[in-house]
Amino acid sequence: MPEGDTVWRTAHHLHEALAGRVLTRTDFRVPAFATLDLSGSPVDEVVSRGKHLLVRTPTHSIHSHLKMEGAWHVQRLESPWRRPAHSARAVLENDEWQAIGYSLGILEVVELDDEPSVVGYLGPDLLGPDWDLELAVGRTAADPERPVFLALLDQRNLAGFGNEYVNELLFIMGLLPTRPVGEVPDLTRVISRGQRMLDVNKARVERSFTGSTRTGEDRWVYNRERARCRRCGTRLRSGKLGDRPTTERDVFWCPHCQT
Repeated sequence: MPEGDTVWRTAHHLHEALAGRVLTRTDFRVPAFATLDLSGSPVDEVVSRGKHLLVRTPTHSIHSHLKMEGAWHVQRLESPWRRPAHSARAVLENDEWQAIGYSLGILEVVELDDEPSVVGYLGPDLLGPDWDLELAVGRTAADPERPVFLALLDQRNLAGFGNEYVNELLFIMGLLPTRPVGEVPDLTRVISRGQRMLDVNKARVERSFTGSTRTGEDRWVYNRERARCRRCGTRLRSGKLGDRPTTERDVFWCPHCQT
């Protein structure tokens, strides 16, 4: 599942292939931008912003979000595509590399000066160079009655955590997902721990929360609703939690280890 670490790593690979080179071809396969041609433009940089990707030229920003199924593939020109062509939403080429964005949940191109209109609402970026722990804690704590699970998932508070990270982080910190954020003893410690988890995982494909990267051993609770707790042996529980039914997310916890 693409979360902040996956997006950071994707931006890194895109930056290596595209930054400092001139685009020789662009193909945006969404109706609103189908006629836009940025060929001839140099790419200044590719950066992640939470779970968002930004490919910046001197005049425009190509904004994408992977959502659940999206991916960017970077490959040599003329290499065969690794996903069906009908799932491609964007193609960016230079004289050596080709970047194909498949099944992107969001793809839009805005003028560079308008970039805040698409990502300006985001809280501090957990993996950004301007990461601000104090600001993130303040935003997350602003609604003390809100369940900590939802407060940490809210990208307006801090940008980069997804469902898997928040479930695993709350287990590690011994917190029930439904505990009001105002009752969390040390929110600064919780967010700092989560930031370190993202930072450790960002450079490796095999995401792990337990220390093991073996399949089936890499998570404490996420997607383990039929299993027993690795620490105490209690049967894990699962459910849904959201501010409203349409935004409910899967939640997993140990009723003994988390209070």
